Parts: sequence; C-alpha cells; structure tokens
Amino acid sequence: MSRFSTKTMTAMALLTALEIVLSRFLSISAWNTKIGFAFIPVVLAAMLLGPLYAGIVAALADFLGAVLFPVGAYFPGFTLTAFLMGACYGLFLFRKQSFPRILCAVAVHQLLLSLLLNTLWISVLYGSPYPPLLISRLPQCAILAAVQLALIPLLVRLLPQLKGSVS
Repeated sequence: MSRFSTKTMTAMALLTALEIVLSRFLSISAWNTKIGFAFIPVVLAAMLLGPLYAGIVAALADFLGAVLFPVGAYFPGFTLTAFLMGACYGLFLFRKQSFPRILCAVAVHQLLLSLLLNTLWISVLYGSPYPPLLISRLPQCAILAAVQLALIPLLVRLLPQLKGSVS
C-alpha cells in the first residue's frame, strides 16, 4: 500500500490496538525484562504496509500504551526504538519474505535495538550500570529471538490471506 488510504489507516489502527493489548496485558514484564508477542502486529504491519507504516504503528502503540496504561515513567527513547523496530522489519520483510531476511530482521531487532539500545534507555532511565544490565537482558533477547524465528515464518504463510482482506 503506497498511499495513506482509509484502509491503510484502519489496518494501522487495528494493528496498533492489538500491539497495545499484547504488550500491556499479555506480556511477562519486570523492570528490565519483557517477554511477549507484541511484535506480531508490528511484523504484520511491516509485511502488509511497509517500513514507514510499521514504524508508525510501533511508535504509536508504544506512546499510546505508555500514556493510557503506564507501567513506569514514559521515556521517548523507547518510542524511538519501537519506530526503528517497525521500520527494520519493514525494510527486511515488506516485498520479500525468506528465512535469511527474517533472520536478519530478528537479529537487528534483538541485538541492536532491543539488547543494545533499549538497555541504554533502561540504564539512563533508572541509573543502572550498563554492562551488568546488558548481561541480565541477554536471556530475554535469546528467548524472543527464538520465538520470533519460529512465529514469523508462520505469519508469512498467512500473508496471502491477510493481503486479500487488507487490499
């Protein structure tokens, strides 16, 4: 979808709402760890709508989720990371989906954005030292990478049916 149509806005709103529910209510959370399936709506937005729209869905869901259902203090760094995550998935998965592209998207998301960048934001926000925090977040990233590598190919198989309902 190249233009900002009513269907695009509707799909974005639905995926944003789904991401908020999955992130805020159906995730396992601690102050520096979060495990859940909130990536699914963002990956769907990336495959169906492209990098910019997926980034907007992820950033908007992060912002609205933080404002409507706060877990801690709002920090704009997490919203930036969310946008970058959606854009990353879109860059790798919008036109072509293959296992190497899925692997690259998950690696960039988990290693660069989640592990390095979000750990930096947590360190800044809570004043925790970065290296021990980074080590403590390694299991979360490993678990989520495995979950994403298992579920995203399943979403790719469902993509033709989803494209028909969105386009």
